[in-house]
Amino acid sequence: MSALTPSRPSSIPRPSYAAVLRVPHARRTFLAALAARLAYGTVSLSVLLSVTRAVGSYAWSGVVMAVFGGSAVVLMPVRAALVDRYGPRRALPPMAAAYSAVLCLLAALTWHPGAPPALLAGTAALAGCVAPPLGPAMRAAWGRLVDDPALRRRAYSLDGVAEELLFVSGPALVGLVLRFGPPPAGLLLSALLMAAGTCTFVTSPAVRGATPGKRASGGAAGGAFPAAPVAAAAGLGLALSGADLLVTAFAGQRSYGAEAVPWILGALSAGSAAGGLLHGAVEWRRPAAGRLAGLTAALGAALALAGAATGIWTLVLALTAAGVFVAPALTTAYLLADESAAESARNRAGAWVNAAVNAGSSVGAVGAGLALGHLPVGLCFALAGAVALVSAALVRAADRP
Repeated sequence: MSALTPSRPSSIPRPSYAAVLRVPHARRTFLAALAARLAYGTVSLSVLLSVTRAVGSYAWSGVVMAVFGGSAVVLMPVRAALVDRYGPRRALPPMAAAYSAVLCLLAALTWHPGAPPALLAGTAALAGCVAPPLGPAMRAAWGRLVDDPALRRRAYSLDGVAEELLFVSGPALVGLVLRFGPPPAGLLLSALLMAAGTCTFVTSPAVRGATPGKRASGGAAGGAFPAAPVAAAAGLGLALSGADLLVTAFAGQRSYGAEAVPWILGALSAGSAAGGLLHGAVEWRRPAAGRLAGLTAALGAALALAGAATGIWTLVLALTAAGVFVAPALTTAYLLADESAAESARNRAGAWVNAAVNAGSSVGAVGAGLALGHLPVGLCFALAGAVALVSAALVRAADRP
């Protein structure tokens, strides 16, 4: 299906989320991928708590987290290219084994206080370098499992909402582990989830049927760089990354207390989950690139309106409205990247979008902190919205022939 044309009418009488899970091998493949991807929901907090406990320094904890996340993001397209070239059955298990082994090593180093901080940073960087690109691999699997366009859109929406819920439930699972063991136990749990989930994923018939692609040519991205989806994803990451900090500052300035922050941010996540499910259920006639620009612009407008919030409930309402467009925008970005990529480059195309979101988040968090030092919170929200609006304009520009 061309990404530049409207979606074809569905050949399935009543496409639904239940129909997605009834596709042969879909449930087994999806659940295995979710189990492995849950490791990414548990690992960040586990690394943070383990390193802080081992070295007793928040500064070093920040350094370790930065190199861990940075190495994972920068090299994601490279790892995805290996999956495209050699196939998921040959490429993913060695990455998962190496990632799990390094997490076990990090757990051993942080089990007792006193580990050299530089050694912990190097170990965390190594873990990020070998992190398997499971999100892009699962989305490429959806492309093989589901041929109907309406059903594929529901599959991507379901995948996006489930992935977001993993990053909400992952820290809660770490909290449960901490009731029975020290923080490094969370690293061991992450290693177990990654190893077991990936092994189950690659033995699925849907993944066994994936054939390695030829080495792509043409540009650094190997012809797999999707400009419009990457522009939207980077803008979303930049705009949303400062939400935690901006909400915290908003609550502090109005004396709501830190306990109000999770509930306010929960409105953003709840809106995203609801919007993602609704987006997948609608039969869209507008081309994917046009939808992506519209969704990104709507998100930017909602974030800008959050800057005018006068109290906690108006902020919750504005962030819920912004959240409604988050999952649909990301889902559409992944769909557009998948549709515009050759079969031999689908993992890389999805990885570029994923990397853009994460890179934007890292840069945006720093930018939000600097902006708060000089500007009112309301204006900072407006600037975050403006970033999304600019990215929407870039999507439109990239879509023009």
